[in-house]
Amino acid sequence: MKFIHTADIHLDSPLCGLASYQNAPVEALRTATRDAFRRLVDEAIELQVDFMVIAGDLYDGNWRDYNTGHFFVREMGRLNQAAIPVYLMFPPNVFVFDSRKAVTHRLEAHRVALHGRSFKEAATLENLALGYPDPLPGWLNIGVLHTALEGYAAHARYAPCTLAELAAKGYDYWALGHVHEHAVLSESPWVVFPGNLQGRHIRETGPRGAVLVTADETGILAVQRLIVDVMRWERLDVDVSAATDLQGVVLAAGRAMQALLDASDDGKPLSVRVTLGGRTAAHGELFGLHAQLREELLAQAAAIAGERLWIEKLRLETTPLVDASQISERADAIADLQELLGQAPLDEAFMRSLADELQLLTAKAPLELSEVLPEFKAIRTGDVSAIVAAVTPGLLAQLAMPH
Repeated sequence: MKFIHTADIHLDSPLCGLASYQNAPVEALRTATRDAFRRLVDEAIELQVDFMVIAGDLYDGNWRDYNTGHFFVREMGRLNQAAIPVYLMFPPNVFVFDSRKAVTHRLEAHRVALHGRSFKEAATLENLALGYPDPLPGWLNIGVLHTALEGYAAHARYAPCTLAELAAKGYDYWALGHVHEHAVLSESPWVVFPGNLQGRHIRETGPRGAVLVTADETGILAVQRLIVDVMRWERLDVDVSAATDLQGVVLAAGRAMQALLDASDDGKPLSVRVTLGGRTAAHGELFGLHAQLREELLAQAAAIAGERLWIEKLRLETTPLVDASQISERADAIADLQELLGQAPLDEAFMRSLADELQLLTAKAPLELSEVLPEFKAIRTGDVSAIVAAVTPGLLAQLAMPH
C-alpha cells in the first residue's frame, strides 16, 4: 500500500515585488505552484498510489478568481479517473475533515484509519491533537494535522502541540502541514512535515515536494521524498577576496554560478541571490557600482545558462583591505573625512537634512521597491544612520585607492 502526503501547496500564491526585478521570469514564477501540483498528480497516477493526504494550506487565502478552484477540481478529476481518493474536499473522490471535531475516515480495503480535523478559524491556537480519536486496533492509523508544533518560531503558532503528545496517541504516522521545510521529526511513530511543493521566494530555497509513504500490515516500511518543484531558489555566497578589480569580481561570480549549475543536474530553472563577500582590493572600485555590477552578472548568467538562471538579487558585502584604524593613522584629507563621517550620526541637523534629501529621491521611486529594499523603508521613516554607517567604508576605500 502506498500513499502521498503533501501540504502547503498555496495554489496561485501571489509573488510580491517580482515586477520590480529586472529580467524576472514573471510568467514562469506565477504558474510555478500550479505546475508543481500538476507534477504531483502525474506522480500519483504513475505510481498508482492508493490515496493522497493534503494536510492544509491548499490555497493561499481567498481566491483572486474562480480559476484557482477550477484548476484544483480538474486535477482532482484526474485522480478520480485513476481511482485515487484524496482526503481534503470537493469532487466525489475527495473527503473533507470536519472542523467541529476530529473525525476518522476508514479505508476498509487497506485497513487504514485517517484521523483529522479542519480549522474552524484560520488563526487556530487550540491544541487540536488532544481531541483526536483513539487508534483503531489492528489498523494503520494516520493522524492529519496542520500545526506549527513547538519551536518553529518562523511560522505562525497554529494548533500548537508537542511531539510527546503526538506519540502518546498511538498512531503509526502523523501527516503534518504548515511548516514549509521538509522534516522527519520522529520515526517511532513517524512524524513528518513534507514541506511545500514549490518554493515561492528566496526564504524557501532548495528542493521542494511531498513524501511517498509505503506500508503493509506490519506498519510503515519507508518514507521517501518526492521532489516535484519546477523551479528552485538558491543562495550563492561568492568569496571575491582574490579579485583586484570589477572584472575580477565578475569572473569569480561567473565561476561560482557555473559550479552551482554543475551541481544542479536536474535542469530546473534557478532563481539565485548572489552575495559577494570577502576582504578585497576591489571593494573601493565597487562602491557606487551596484547597478553596473548587477548588469555584468546578468550577462554572465545569460552566457552560462540562458534563461535557466536568473539573479533574484545581488548583495554586496565585501570589506576593504585597508581598515578604519589604518586610515585614521593617515595625516591627510581622507583621514579627516573619516573623522567627519564618524561624527555625522551625532549631528542631528545634518542627519535631518540628509533624510529630507533622500526622501525627495525615494518619493519618485515605485512603491514596490519599499517591499524589497530595506534602505527605502528606513529613508521613508527618516532613519538614515544605518545607511551612513554602511556607505562610509566603501566611500573611504574608493577615495583611498591609488589613481
